[in-house]
Amino acid sequence: MSENEIRDLLAERTAAMHEKDPQRVVASYTEKAVKFDLAPPLRSTGASAESVAQWLSTFDGPVSYTYHDEEITVSGELAVVAALAKLTATPRGLSEPFTLWFRTTLALRHKENGWLVEHEHNSTPFHMDGSFRAAVDLQP
Repeated sequence: MSENEIRDLLAERTAAMHEKDPQRVVASYTEKAVKFDLAPPLRSTGASAESVAQWLSTFDGPVSYTYHDEEITVSGELAVVAALAKLTATPRGLSEPFTLWFRTTLALRHKENGWLVEHEHNSTPFHMDGSFRAAVDLQP
């Protein structure tokens, strides 16, 4: 049952991103969720609908955000999701979308209103050849 509820949460997050609904995006987080995201800063606490709306406004049209190869582990009121995420969007003013695959780990806590993200860590690998360039061209 818990794994299905977590998959429902992931589907809701996907739908909220596609519909560019920042309130629905942040509804999946606890109040003091810790985030290590792709964009600066190195660490943030809490999820702000205003900052999500600002980020979503940098794209024309829908945003596709999907999870792949999810591994879900549940132990009591805690759960961990390790997955690959795929983001496809068209930056404002450009005619072609980009696709970025990256790694995501979610630590969830079961609260009275269901499963919520308490910690999110997103990352892209980088080339270890001295260039330190993000390896944004990788695909599974």
